[in-house]
Amino acid sequence: MNGYFPRYAYEDFTVGSEWSLGSKVVTADEIIDFASQFDPQPFHLDEAAGKASILGGLAASGWHTVSMFMRMLCDAYLLDSTSQGAPGIDYVKWKHPVLAGDTLTGRTTILDQRISKSKPSLGFVKMRHAVFNQNATLVCELEHTAMFSLREPVTS
Repeated sequence: MNGYFPRYAYEDFTVGSEWSLGSKVVTADEIIDFASQFDPQPFHLDEAAGKASILGGLAASGWHTVSMFMRMLCDAYLLDSTSQGAPGIDYVKWKHPVLAGDTLTGRTTILDQRISKSKPSLGFVKMRHAVFNQNATLVCELEHTAMFSLREPVTS
C-alpha cells in the first residue's frame, strides 16, 4: 500500500456495530445540476414542477440521493479503510423525497462478516445503511456486502 496504513480493516467491522455517516445539506443547485446531467425529470429541475408533483418540492433524484449517501460513506470511513469494493447491492429503497434544503444524516449497521474461503486475506462485510432527513424521517435504505482486506490475514 505504498506506506499508507488505513485506519479501518475487516476486523473493525464487527457484527452489530454502528457507524455514523455524518451530515450533508442538500442544495437546490446540486439537485438541478445532477438532474440536468443524469435524471432530467421536471420535478428534479424546477421548484414549481416539484411542488405540483407528489414529491412536494424540488426533489433530488433517487440516484442523486444514493450518490450523496456514497459520498457520506466515503467521508465517514470508507476512504480510510482497506475497502476492495463490493460485488453488488442487495437492494436500495427510496422511502421519502429528499428536498432542497434538507439535511441528511446516516448510519451503517454491520449485519454479518465472513472471511473469503478462496482469498483468506479478504473479508466480506454485510451492511445495512439508513439515511434520514432533519426530521429523522427515513429517506433511503440500502443493503449490500462490501469487501475489505484483513489487517492480519489468516494463514494456513
